[in-house]
Amino acid sequence: MCGICGMVGIGAAAGFDESQVERMRCVLSHRGPDDAGRKLLPFSTPAGPGKVGLGHCRLSIIDLAGGHQPLANEDETVWIVFNGEIYNFPELRDRLLARGHRFRTHCDTETILHLYEERDVECLRELRGMFAFAIWDARKNRLFAARDRVGKKPLVYRAERERILFGSEIKSILQAPDVPREVCTEALHHYLTYGYVPHPLTMFKGISKLPPGHFLLWQDGKAQVQEYWRPPFVAAPERPEREYVEELRALMEESVRLRLISDVPLGAFLSGGMDSSIVVGLMAKLSNAPVKTFSIGFEEKRYDELEYARLAARHFKTDHHEFIVRPNAVEIIAKLVWHYDEPFADSSAIPTYYVSQVTRQHVKVALTGDAGDEGFAGYPRYRAAKLGQWFDRLPGPARRMLGGRFWGSMPVSVEHRSFRRRARRLFEALNMPPRERYVRWCSIFDDARKQALYSDEMRAAMAGSLSSAIFDAEYEKVPGLDFLAQTTFVDFMRYMPDDLLAKVDIASMAHGLECRAPFLDQKVMEFVGALPTRMKMRGFAQKYLLKRAFGEMLPQEIVRRPKMGFGVPIADWFRGELRDYLRSVLLAPEALGRGYFRPETVTALVEEHVAKRADHGYRLWSLLMFELWHRAFIDCATPPTGPAS
Repeated sequence: MCGICGMVGIGAAAGFDESQVERMRCVLSHRGPDDAGRKLLPFSTPAGPGKVGLGHCRLSIIDLAGGHQPLANEDETVWIVFNGEIYNFPELRDRLLARGHRFRTHCDTETILHLYEERDVECLRELRGMFAFAIWDARKNRLFAARDRVGKKPLVYRAERERILFGSEIKSILQAPDVPREVCTEALHHYLTYGYVPHPLTMFKGISKLPPGHFLLWQDGKAQVQEYWRPPFVAAPERPEREYVEELRALMEESVRLRLISDVPLGAFLSGGMDSSIVVGLMAKLSNAPVKTFSIGFEEKRYDELEYARLAARHFKTDHHEFIVRPNAVEIIAKLVWHYDEPFADSSAIPTYYVSQVTRQHVKVALTGDAGDEGFAGYPRYRAAKLGQWFDRLPGPARRMLGGRFWGSMPVSVEHRSFRRRARRLFEALNMPPRERYVRWCSIFDDARKQALYSDEMRAAMAGSLSSAIFDAEYEKVPGLDFLAQTTFVDFMRYMPDDLLAKVDIASMAHGLECRAPFLDQKVMEFVGALPTRMKMRGFAQKYLLKRAFGEMLPQEIVRRPKMGFGVPIADWFRGELRDYLRSVLLAPEALGRGYFRPETVTALVEEHVAKRADHGYRLWSLLMFELWHRAFIDCATPPTGPAS
């Protein structure tokens, strides 16, 4: 696991030197503290001389002594910088050796290089793992960059006529002194809906995320982005239930076994939920020593899962470690803003940052239960989506009553996790078309709230731009599936890479920790995509097949417990220890005068929340993270090279 960066320039844009590449690389050193390298390569084009600069910082996991990057093939005509793990590289390596390729290392990076020599961009179809890499092919004067199928590893870029810059994180690109730092208002518009910036946008105008399952070719000043894979959600013929159970068990065991390959110590995140408990249980089955497990808890009992994490740890006899998160979040907010590069409103980044910090003190690699909810319909909103399908079949008068008249008169609860609040949020959206109401359930600021928040200028700029169109485009890719299956596909394409996986990658790599997700194995994903919906949700019982396959392996208290989520008591903190901090940031003259939002609306959100007249906790958190990001990345004279103290 590493950090990669680089730039290619032609003509006047080729005037950079090693110091420029070194600045880009140094700002990523937290991702790879074990080794570092850079390489400058000249080339010629009809448009003038060109230059390539590649930078790499390494977190050594496999072949600790070898694997220095940038790495070249035998005649040094092809160079690579790589971030990730290729789990099937031993068999690929054996095949390439048999075909006459010569290897200088035992690492997976060199396998990609030789496979590219054989198959060009088609090499991607044979790689099983998580990755982001860039290959400079001097034979073609071409940059080839790619990102793994589901977006475990990030890659961002800025493509210009005579230059392209890329990196694992945006801050690397910003080290080029002439890269403008301007807010992308379209990205801000969608961020306020979803709490993350959806790909290919970033919050910086002119800088893009390479989407999951895509590759980029830059040649002769032209950039071309192509899709090579998407989650294979299909309406497959149904099979007997026992076959699904047996295949899932075999696939998950193989996936975990592959992710135990390491030359350094490894462990697992353990939340006490079903997904992480399954991963830990399989690790315990396949390991000769106790699995090291790591959990985060809160003093606020509504958010604390340590009781269940301890139960799983005792059940599997793990070497267990815990950390309690207390409301001193101000200490790490500046670090989060710097590490995430753009506003990121998923407040569970706080505990993810802490659990990564604690885990890294003991191991270098951690397995996670990520994607179990997306794959097996585990989120409460999937149950709501199914309820919505039932609701749509009711007569019109019944729909109108349940969809707003009754619930609209109910007093608003200020408790974020209260039944009354959740019920109101559910039923208020039921009269909408299915896709729109799902977006509403996922939204921090819905369309009406954004219109009330925006200044006249921002409202005019975003006229006609609907955040729901992003989800609509994904729904259209799987027209033959039922709505619940379509919705899980949408989350695989959007929420998972842009929120869940981005959160884990940035928080873990901030501490030089590699995270591996067995549920995101390519073969597991292909299995999940072909599952009938009834094997994911039977009636309103969620994760049906997971429970059938692994229920007997787990403590029954974990199997039966309802979904809790990795929540953070932001609403409580904003009324308590963080109240003054919130006001000092959001109500400061510089924040209120930026021109994006109406000052009176922001003030009302703060005061209504503090006075317990409403719960705006997540809305305020999203505004807070945007304002702090703006100060750190837009207002400052030069791009930051480290988090503010």
